[in-house]
Amino acid sequence: MQRRMLVIAAASLAAGCGTRPPAPEATSTADPASDAPEPGRTTMLLADAPASYAEALQRWKGSADVNTWIGARFEYDLQRAMQLSETQRSRSGRMPIHEPAAFFANPRGVCVDLARFAVETLRAVDPASRPGYVMIEFNPVAIRGNTLRRHWVASFQRDGQTWFFADSKRPGHMAGPYADTEAFMAEYAKYRGREIVAFKEMDGYERKLRSASSSKDRDLPALQ
Repeated sequence: MQRRMLVIAAASLAAGCGTRPPAPEATSTADPASDAPEPGRTTMLLADAPASYAEALQRWKGSADVNTWIGARFEYDLQRAMQLSETQRSRSGRMPIHEPAAFFANPRGVCVDLARFAVETLRAVDPASRPGYVMIEFNPVAIRGNTLRRHWVASFQRDGQTWFFADSKRPGHMAGPYADTEAFMAEYAKYRGREIVAFKEMDGYERKLRSASSSKDRDLPALQ
């Protein structure tokens, strides 16, 4: 079930930036054309890390555990990003999003794979934090002839404020706390160097589309 959708104008982004002190997001030189981690990052093994996803669910207590593992283990899959682009999906149709257990065993994927892992894992180990998906819609860019516009991160609540993580652009980074999602979007647009035209807070990574030949809704991945 979708929670809500907000469209952000450039003016409101600028206004939102004035409500908080300058943040790292506002001064970064991130490549705006890529959702991959910034250059120089390497993965690593964690001491005393869970050997399986089932063990992780037993041992992890909250967002810090999930975030630490993401920061150490996540690898971005550019080829998969191209396959999940608007251009390729219009030609070949739907592709499955990695399930959390499979992702734990092979932590390589794109933003929506990472967001799914974070949200579903946090819902299992700390449901009181109200984990959710945030789909961000940028002005589109073309990479290798493929159109990409949407990006995914995960959110959770703590002490009445919102935090954001599981961002393929900066795995292991915990952004927050924010009074609301609009404040995060204002800073994130500056960090990415791309205009955010809309965002949607969602309970799942799929959206409902009404078929032209049926009155029933059907689930389709709301990806690039």
